[in-house]
Amino acid sequence: MDLHLTGRKALVTGASKGIGFAIARRLAAEGCRLALISRDEGRLEAARSAIRAEAPGADIAILAADVAHDASAALLADAHGDADILVNNAGAIPQGTLQEVDQQRWREAWDLKVFGFIGVTRAFYTRMAARRAGVIINIIGMGGERLDAHYITGAAGNASLMAFTRALGGASPRDGVRVVGINPGPIATDRMETRLRAHAQRQFGDAERWRELTADMPFGRPGAPEEIAAAAAFLASDCSAYTTGTILTIDGGLANAS
Repeated sequence: MDLHLTGRKALVTGASKGIGFAIARRLAAEGCRLALISRDEGRLEAARSAIRAEAPGADIAILAADVAHDASAALLADAHGDADILVNNAGAIPQGTLQEVDQQRWREAWDLKVFGFIGVTRAFYTRMAARRAGVIINIIGMGGERLDAHYITGAAGNASLMAFTRALGGASPRDGVRVVGINPGPIATDRMETRLRAHAQRQFGDAERWRELTADMPFGRPGAPEEIAAAAAFLASDCSAYTTGTILTIDGGLANAS
């Protein structure tokens, strides 16, 4: 399916690896111009090279920035305020119970994942509204739906971003802008492998047995980053032009499992 995204500009945060990299790669394949954002310039260079190896001549800018800092939102908007598509993806929230995640760690996680999304959205929404065109895609997480006290920081943070996405997306049509979200479930990224290795070490005494922990996942496997990327590309396109204020959950049905 041709999504007719050729020539549109997409800015992706957290783009150097995992889901963010997969989304950037897919959008490049669809003909988008890209602005890749993460904190590590070396990783960004590697990501750009990898994407250009598959899409020679792709227009790809990189910018190292930490969206946990409020000033970064203005920096990104000043450098790439003409973006047609904004993908908020940067951030990871730690596992742990209320007593295991202290106040400082909780704030640091939310500064990046929650307030980072909000600040960058604020900076780009103003410019999109002035043009009466633009799509904002928030990559959130199923932790905001399947609430778990052992992931309480993520449960609360992701639920907040879900509400933020729905509230803003419900009002954004008056400005010609669409705001949507994706809630990935367990996805085969380096972060997931690291977490499962630690779990396997605790459970089996052998980190190399981490793949055994995926056997009970839906369809006997974790999701692929490319599956999230395909959904993001579709939501960014005019094929989904009547979609806003909603969140697509891609978790193999876990959020609704009995």
